[in-house]
Amino acid sequence: MTQLDATSGARTDTADMTRFGYPTSAMLGDYLRAAAGLVPTLLILATVPVGSVAEIVLGGFAVIFGAFAIRTGLRHGTSLELSDAELRASGLRSATIPWHQLDRMKLAYYSTRRDRKSGWMQLELGAGRARLSFDSRLDGFEELVRQAVIAAGKRDLALGEATAANLQALGIRVPAQRGAP
Repeated sequence: MTQLDATSGARTDTADMTRFGYPTSAMLGDYLRAAAGLVPTLLILATVPVGSVAEIVLGGFAVIFGAFAIRTGLRHGTSLELSDAELRASGLRSATIPWHQLDRMKLAYYSTRRDRKSGWMQLELGAGRARLSFDSRLDGFEELVRQAVIAAGKRDLALGEATAANLQALGIRVPAQRGAP
């Protein structure tokens, strides 16, 4: 089996499994945003005498930016293995979703502008207690969404209106519900 190229997030395919990851280029902006908030905040706390209220406020900002940096690192370190049978995430937060147990699928779009021409999508999947969430920066995101739609169709999983609209925006046909007229 081939390994995921951790520095580029490249896809690798084997006979029955495809691997995905977040490319470094897609995560670079989040790393820079975390550093842009964390470094100045820590420098101020370390070099300038501030009152207790300012120390608490700046400390709060440091915690927020630090948590964002950790979250970014965890997301970047996550690799996915997609097969016809399951989706497996490995990294510090590991989980497996067998497609025959899929009980939740939500595809949301988050706009960064009022005209809704810029933004990202986020896919949330669940099976029992296992929950996974991915954003559209993931290499192979659309392929993952397509596989999830196939599994949802086989499970006759009801998809929300927003999910159906977002699937259509990706050019993915929404499966007909068996119970629907």
